[in-house]
Amino acid sequence: MDPKHLRFMDLAGQISQEKMRAGEGGPFGAIIVRDDKIIGQGWNQVTSQCDPSAHAEIVAIRNACSALGAFSLERANIYTSCEPCPMCLAAIWWARLESVYYANTRQDAARIGFDDAEIYREVGRNLADRQIPMIRCESRVAALAFQDWTKKEDKIPY
Repeated sequence: MDPKHLRFMDLAGQISQEKMRAGEGGPFGAIIVRDDKIIGQGWNQVTSQCDPSAHAEIVAIRNACSALGAFSLERANIYTSCEPCPMCLAAIWWARLESVYYANTRQDAARIGFDDAEIYREVGRNLADRQIPMIRCESRVAALAFQDWTKKEDKIPY
């Protein structure tokens, strides 16, 4: 492994440890790097911000996007102290990050009380078989918004 990758990974691990010890949330940290420069960082803030979406990767993506004034993180990599959960993986996908470097595995996380296995299974299930009921409620207003989007001339595709 290239020493620069280890340096960035160690930094993500250091952030996770510092912020966890400070009581800000679980032991997870992440940094986003483009052209060997850190453009964003984050740590788990679920409990300190009362926000179940405030995982390290999500916070780092928000931080980097805000710093750049852009919603795309193309050509950037994320270094995270743990393999991303499904929510974070989706955010990484939408942010268009180039690569994910991670330290601890999802099995390591499960051993300390952060088990995402059921979420991974849930995503692959048919809607009718999911644990949380998925109930379609058709709306003319919602359908109209989609129709309007297709006609919107000044839309910014993403």
